Amino acid sequence: MAKYDYLIVGAGLYGAVFAYEAMKNSKTCLVIDKRNHIAGNIYTENRSGINVHVYGAHIFHTSDKFVWDYIQRFAQFNRFTNSPIARYKNELYNLPFNMNTFSKMWGIATPDEAMAIINEQKAEIKGEPKNLEEQAISLVGRDIYEKLVKCYTEKQWGRDCKELPAFIIKRLPVRMTYDNNYFNDSYQGIPMGGYTQIIERMLEGAEVRLGIDYLQDKESLNALADKVVYTGAVDAYFDFCYGNLEYRSVRFETEELETSNYQGNAVVNYTDGDTPFTRIIEHKHFEYGTQPTTIISREYSAEWKPGDEPYYPVNDEKNGSLYAKYKELAEKEEGVIFGGRLGEYKYYDMDKVIVAALETVKKEFGKVSE
Repeated sequence: MAKYDYLIVGAGLYGAVFAYEAMKNSKTCLVIDKRNHIAGNIYTENRSGINVHVYGAHIFHTSDKFVWDYIQRFAQFNRFTNSPIARYKNELYNLPFNMNTFSKMWGIATPDEAMAIINEQKAEIKGEPKNLEEQAISLVGRDIYEKLVKCYTEKQWGRDCKELPAFIIKRLPVRMTYDNNYFNDSYQGIPMGGYTQIIERMLEGAEVRLGIDYLQDKESLNALADKVVYTGAVDAYFDFCYGNLEYRSVRFETEELETSNYQGNAVVNYTDGDTPFTRIIEHKHFEYGTQPTTIISREYSAEWKPGDEPYYPVNDEKNGSLYAKYKELAEKEEGVIFGGRLGEYKYYDMDKVIVAALETVKKEFGKVSE
């Protein structure tokens, strides 16, 4: 006799939303995670009064009012607006690419002047862009590509821009206004007090066991529940029978500094090729902190290898066709729901994770809680 209705593998956002909704439907849930904490990659930890985004910056943004209202059941959000700075050697530029960027780059003042320069520079690309380099130049011209896109992207992906597919940068925001808001979404903010509280509240009433590696003990854990929701890596679930899916990983160097304000912004991207890290996050600025010290994290992008934390799926043709094989196996696996970034080998923003989890909830229970 199974003890639980659902075994949920992974205490991140997808698993927590599913658990919350399952319990609203009077179902019992056992939630396990191989890490020693809940909240997956959105885990935040309070250090010296500062909520540190342990696995990198997470800024909640959405245009879906239902999702915005839904997440606010679990935390109050501030009005944080993502306005990153790009640092190329000792030059500083506003992101996303907008009139502030163009004015600094070319010493111009009007949208017409900016468009004239971009149009002149992008004329070098003939026909449909064949790779990321051509796509970027066709959007913003060569000057901005060389200073603000090329080296940053190559550090991030560990590949030459000519070897990367054009679609990665297709939605690069380019604005002819003096607007530094990176996202176009209607709603944006950071939960005051960090993200971990959201997952804690979602998981109230579930049994949570941490430090449990599901794949080491799959059969006996499966026996504890009628159904499994699996949010781990899909290729690992099937013991890499078709080979490894590729990911990019990220390494963080985090330190506390004896200054109240290190860089004056939450996120600064380092876009030159000489700086080994991609960006520095100063965590206190997400919540407008006034603490006497500050905590920064340098991010280093790295090729994923087994044992590393997988962050970004490498969505090229080779990995796409490999995932299609695993997806076919997943669809045949009885009593197991595969979901989330790793379970579906798909990069998800947080709002899209919630939407995907709620779609699964609707299939299981016919409705989402009010």
